[in-house]
Amino acid sequence: MSKLWGGRFTKQTNKLVEEYTASIGFDQALAEEDIQGSLAHVAMLGKCGIIPQADADTIKEGLHTVLERIRRGEIEFSVSDEDIHMNIEKNLIEAIGPVGGKLHTGRSRNDQVATDMHLYLRGRVVSLVGMLHNVQAALIGQAKDNLDTIVPGYTHLQRAQPILFAHHLLAYVSMLERDIDRLKDSYKRINVLPLGAGALAGTTFPIDRHFVAEQLGFDGVYENSLDAVSDRDFIVEFLAGASLIMTHLSRLSEELVLWSSTEFGFVELDDAFCTGSSIMPQKKNPDVPELVRGKTGRVYGNLMGLLTVLKSLPLAYNKDMQEDKEGMFDTVATLEGALQLFAPMIATMKVNKDRMRQAVNQDFSNATDIADFLVGKGLPFRQAHEVIGKTVLYCIQHGKYLLDLTLEEFQQFSDLFDDRIYEVLQPEAVVNARNVYGGTATGQVQAAIGRSEQLLVATSSWFEKHQRSN
Repeated sequence: MSKLWGGRFTKQTNKLVEEYTASIGFDQALAEEDIQGSLAHVAMLGKCGIIPQADADTIKEGLHTVLERIRRGEIEFSVSDEDIHMNIEKNLIEAIGPVGGKLHTGRSRNDQVATDMHLYLRGRVVSLVGMLHNVQAALIGQAKDNLDTIVPGYTHLQRAQPILFAHHLLAYVSMLERDIDRLKDSYKRINVLPLGAGALAGTTFPIDRHFVAEQLGFDGVYENSLDAVSDRDFIVEFLAGASLIMTHLSRLSEELVLWSSTEFGFVELDDAFCTGSSIMPQKKNPDVPELVRGKTGRVYGNLMGLLTVLKSLPLAYNKDMQEDKEGMFDTVATLEGALQLFAPMIATMKVNKDRMRQAVNQDFSNATDIADFLVGKGLPFRQAHEVIGKTVLYCIQHGKYLLDLTLEEFQQFSDLFDDRIYEVLQPEAVVNARNVYGGTATGQVQAAIGRSEQLLVATSSWFEKHQRSN
């Protein structure tokens, strides 16, 4: 069959051109969204009297038939028909005859493809919010189980101060909460309808764009037809948010890799989320977090790729914009794959509390509390800092830790030391001394868990509401 747009042309399209310019290899992922948008569009055409209602009903029935055939895998998409829109329209016309050609009245592939991507991304954003919620829930569950677990806190990857392991995990809950907020905010700009903008200037037919928006569950329509067909900000915004999500997952992945190593021994990942070596039978490799860490780069690349495509494009639509989809699809798949694994991997992770406690007892991460102790005795902090520096050096030279020193040894460096220093240096005392909002004291962490659980409830409510509307 000839091209649906072939009337202007006197030659067949070069086969190499067909293959190079066709997008059906990847945009067939938009098949359901394309038909969803077409059903709303044809309902509007019938309502507005632009085509006879009988024709509209026939087209609706034909679209449902095509959709079912696609779901059953009975339709073979053709490169010669270029994209998902032309493939579906060709199959529709074959199913119901020439009346199927009336479906394209009052629209262009330019506003049609934009609508498809809004529909696609809208549903995926809702799904991703649900997945992030599940990872948060797993982290909070581990935090609740580890309210009495003390672990070294690090700066520069050097032991700094003791903290509750629960406090450390809740830091990632906070990161993911910002990720959820960004996705929920981006939803507002995704949930706007471009259909009705035509190729770039609108249409001469008396269409009702707001009716179509209502049918599809959009909150509004694009104000400007040029903007409607050329806007890809909503995809860039999603890719930017996705890049931050992957940043956070990658940081946690790095810590899981370190913590599960023999050198740390803080956690053990469940066998279901690890692999072995083909030559070293003793190995248990944390492949899931390693691969998440590695896949972060491809998500960054998808963001930079689309920004580069858009940076010099004149209004309105240009063929360059066909490059907006593969990176979006790849990012969605990468995120979904990572988040689906992360929640159960965190939930089943075993925490080695004894190893963490041993690490805390064999370092100088309680040194700052000695300085604070001396400041409480009236010594200026800078002088206290110097005293403790010399005390730590003495310990290193003599193979001791701070709690190993006798009171006489402490008093070599300051006569302000007394027996209470041994209470101050206990890991529990060090942790609970940070009793400020957002700090690592047990009471503060318990309160933070409570606030986090309230956020889980709010996210769950948002997810359920928007999942129903999609």
